[in-house]
Order: sequence, then C-alpha cells, then structure tokens
Amino acid sequence: MSPRGPCSPSIPLPWAAALLLALGVERDLAQPEICVHCPGSVRNLSEVASYCKHTPELKLRARCCLNQEGAILGLDLQNCSLKDPGPNFSQAHTAVIIDLQANPLKDDLANAFRGFTQLQTLILPQDVNCPGGINAWNVVTSYPNYQTCQGQRDFCNSTGDTEICPENGSCVPDGPGLLQCICVDGFHGYKCMRQGSFSLLMFFGILGSTTLSISILLWGTQRRKAKAS
Repeated sequence: MSPRGPCSPSIPLPWAAALLLALGVERDLAQPEICVHCPGSVRNLSEVASYCKHTPELKLRARCCLNQEGAILGLDLQNCSLKDPGPNFSQAHTAVIIDLQANPLKDDLANAFRGFTQLQTLILPQDVNCPGGINAWNVVTSYPNYQTCQGQRDFCNSTGDTEICPENGSCVPDGPGLLQCICVDGFHGYKCMRQGSFSLLMFFGILGSTTLSISILLWGTQRRKAKAS
C-alpha cells in the first residue's frame, strides 16, 4: 500500500470531535448551586429573562442569568416555596436583578442581602418589606401580589452623617441599607486608631519576652522544689 500524498483527504476523527463536544458541554453545565436551588428554569415572561435577553453576552441557565465569566447578574427564584433565601444565596451577590415573589419569605431580609451592592431591582412578595426599608431604595412600588424595590441607594451618602465612620475610616456600601467602615491605608485596629502594620520584629520581641518570662517562672519553681527537698 502506497503512503498517502500531501493532497490525500484527511482521515476524519469523530472521537476527537465528540471529546471536544463533551468537554464543552461539561464547561457549559458548570454553574453556581443557587441556580438550581429549586426546579425549573427562568420563565420567558419574567423580568430576569427580559433583562438577560436584552444583552447578547448574557445567557440563561436554570434559574440564573450569567455573564461570560459565569457570574450571576440575574436570579429568578419565584414560586420556590422559600421561607428564606438559603445558605447559597450569597453566590448571587453580583446580581443586578432578583425575583423572589410568590414565596412564603420571612419579613426581615436585611442580612440576607449583605454584600449585594450591585442590586438594582428586587421583586418580593407583597407582604415582605424591601431590605433596608424604603430609605434604601429610590422607588418602592406595591402591586396586588408583589412589590418591587428599585434603585439601591448608597447608604453612606443617604444617612447625612458625615462622621458615621471614625476619622481614619472610610464608609463603603454593603448592600441595601447596610454599610461598613474600612480603615484607610496605614491604619488598623479598633476605630482605625492604630497606625502602621504589626511588625515581625515586634512579634519576635514579644515572643522572646514571653519565652524569657516562662523560663524565669520554671527556674523559680525548680528552686523552690529543690529547697523543699
């Protein structure tokens, strides 16, 4: 049998194509656990689906709208029989829109949304208040079966208190109606009053002093035992 020349047709490799396809499907199926927190997928007429379809780079997967990096920008958990958002809810802290309507949720959801600084539209059951209260949002609208909280406010600017953080601290938003004080560079500790960093020299100095104190204590104990005997 003569060897194939350079112009010979290439041999198809269906197994290689199948392998690449399988790897692509495996990558495509990888998604945060909160996206499959309850069965089903995002409904076509939901606000999350509408938001997701208006941006070509976004894609709907289970109950989520994901960007190309896999971050959650939309989450639709409506009608999931939820009493609380669940332990994996923090995976959606990057979301811009979240729908939680038609769930028997508890009223106080403030801490559940800690870190959700990008959230701009939140849809809740009609009897559940917007996290942070009405002052944490630009517009709160009630409907017969649900309500919407829109336009999350920067609570650092909304309080009107210029001294809400210590002198060497900076206020940053931490979710609807929530904030935190971050020490500026060069300061740390209680009320950001300590300046500089905890040096290794100081650490070893303290460690050496502690070792010396223990040695003296042990030496004194041994001497007392020796006298007693």
